[in-house]
Amino acid sequence: MNRRKFLNYVGCGCGSLLLSSCSSVPITERKQLKIIPEKNINAKAAAIYEQVKKREKLSDDKKSLSQIKEIGRKMEDSISLYFERVNLLDPTTNFNWEYILIDNDKVRNAWCMPGGKIAVYTGMLKITKNIDGLAAIMGHEIAHAVAKHSVERASRGVLVNTGTQLLDIFSGGKLSQVNRATGMNTVGLLSQLGLMNPFSRKQESEADYLGLIFSSLSGYDIRETINIWERMKKANKGKEPAEFMSTHPSSINRIKNIKNWMNGVIIDYPPIT
Repeated sequence: MNRRKFLNYVGCGCGSLLLSSCSSVPITERKQLKIIPEKNINAKAAAIYEQVKKREKLSDDKKSLSQIKEIGRKMEDSISLYFERVNLLDPTTNFNWEYILIDNDKVRNAWCMPGGKIAVYTGMLKITKNIDGLAAIMGHEIAHAVAKHSVERASRGVLVNTGTQLLDIFSGGKLSQVNRATGMNTVGLLSQLGLMNPFSRKQESEADYLGLIFSSLSGYDIRETINIWERMKKANKGKEPAEFMSTHPSSINRIKNIKNWMNGVIIDYPPIT
């Protein structure tokens, strides 16, 4: 098979794969690619979560953990009720929700794995300060899982790697030559800066927006979200990488976007009962 026929074959195959694997993010309706089964991602996430619970020191702060679980339950219910009321498929139907508080004051972080496996670090509680602040952070993290960002990112990674390999083949190995000449993965770096990082920033902004919605639907004051990111910016002491090198939007852009979305979310997504 000559090169042109092979390219046509691959192109047609990839095209049909992309068409059959396209879906939309709930609420934002952004088109996304999902070529890896969600159940596979969720199973791996659940296994990793069990490892985290064994390796990390879990906090004995029962009050804070209780607050985390209460916020989580409210969001679980409000998200499901919202999608039921707008007659759309609930993206959390296959979630097995779980919450832990990790005892580490040096880590200002929280995350939600695919399938609803959530962890908050005690260091983040110094930033959230109150229930509304904690809800803002959890809403953002839960939004990543609801929007299936991990599935999308894994699928995109497969596509980028395949595309890079094909380019190397049809460039006569010139991409590999560049890597050997520079002593570094130049192609991978360019891919990261030009494709994956901007894509990750888009996901982060989408999680910011959806997080506001989930917090509002659950009855929390989303105006506290701005204060959260102001405190985070202060805690980081201005030490942020240039946005084009980061997977996250800059604090300035993040706060600006949240302010622009705030009133619309309050009006369009009031507390659901």
